[in-house]
Amino acid sequence: MLTPATANELCDAIRAHPRVLAIGARTKPRLSAVSDDVALISTRRLSGIIAYDPGEFTFTALAGTPLREIRAALAERGQYLPFDPPLANSGTTIGGTVAAGLSGPGRFRYGGVRDFILAVQFADGTGQLLRGGAKVVKNAAGFDIPKFLVGSCGRFGVLVEVTFKVFPAPQSWLTLRIPCANATEAAARIAQGASSRWELDALDYLETRNAECGTRNDGCLLARLGGPAEANTALAEEIQNTWPGATVLAEADADDTWSSLREFAWSHADGALAKIPITLAALAPVAAAIAKLPGARGHFSAAGNVAFVSLPSAEQAAQLDTELRTLGLSALVLRGTGSPARLGFLHEPAIAESVRAVFDPTRRFALLE
Repeated sequence: MLTPATANELCDAIRAHPRVLAIGARTKPRLSAVSDDVALISTRRLSGIIAYDPGEFTFTALAGTPLREIRAALAERGQYLPFDPPLANSGTTIGGTVAAGLSGPGRFRYGGVRDFILAVQFADGTGQLLRGGAKVVKNAAGFDIPKFLVGSCGRFGVLVEVTFKVFPAPQSWLTLRIPCANATEAAARIAQGASSRWELDALDYLETRNAECGTRNDGCLLARLGGPAEANTALAEEIQNTWPGATVLAEADADDTWSSLREFAWSHADGALAKIPITLAALAPVAAAIAKLPGARGHFSAAGNVAFVSLPSAEQAAQLDTELRTLGLSALVLRGTGSPARLGFLHEPAIAESVRAVFDPTRRFALLE
């Protein structure tokens, strides 16, 4: 494993090997599982917050900076990343979060990682340093390279540094647990909650097999409010009147629940974990597909716009692949040795190949297998 400590060393490492792949903390190990002829380039030594301007609500950090360090620095000034980046407690890096395109429950109200990234510096397949975007919130110049690198899994370049915008943290949080008889009822309530005046901060659906649900019914919604305490309390009362059976979680229980979801503590530690982009209309069909897989667990986040599926073993990935193809959906496997990295109906936009031809003309960066 190569461990460059500077951007120039990183470029030298890229040029020195015919095939390479950048890795961070490897909290999503399937994304860094490649053949033996690929040289792994770790960004862990490219770490640290380069600039932070609380008044402008922006920061710039090297790609290998642990998210928990960034989160702590922002919290000291009453700010945060609203998209709830997952796996922060597990040590994930800011570069790995961008490359994997991974967002948490807060994506529902404020948008995902791609909505907060402003600028990047990265090394292309020829070992040349490039920049894209601008370190300001308002910028409309040129091709939006930073957003294109989100979720690219290292196919177009190795991130060196990233710039993000941030938000003021809410004064307080409040979470309600709402029992749901089934996924169809959950989808209907999500649609109702998303279009209500409540301005929910997060709205996730969990099935009974997910221990965080804590209900004997088939599943539950977790609705999170962020704002002044009095306003949260008033809105919670209105939600309880609308959805009988809704209960307010104690603050400690709510913190533990959301932390468990962000860290995937609910998933099978030794199995496969997949991320499935969906729409709300697909929530019930995907829930039905998960129910066909013995021991599988599901978590639907961002008001039914993404599903996370945990399988007891990677061998079950073939069954999930079949179900996804039937539904016309695709999945990215974050964890699970022995499983393909991509499942289901695969479609590669033509622009992706065009951009790769520009940033990696010699095909040095390894693709997911």
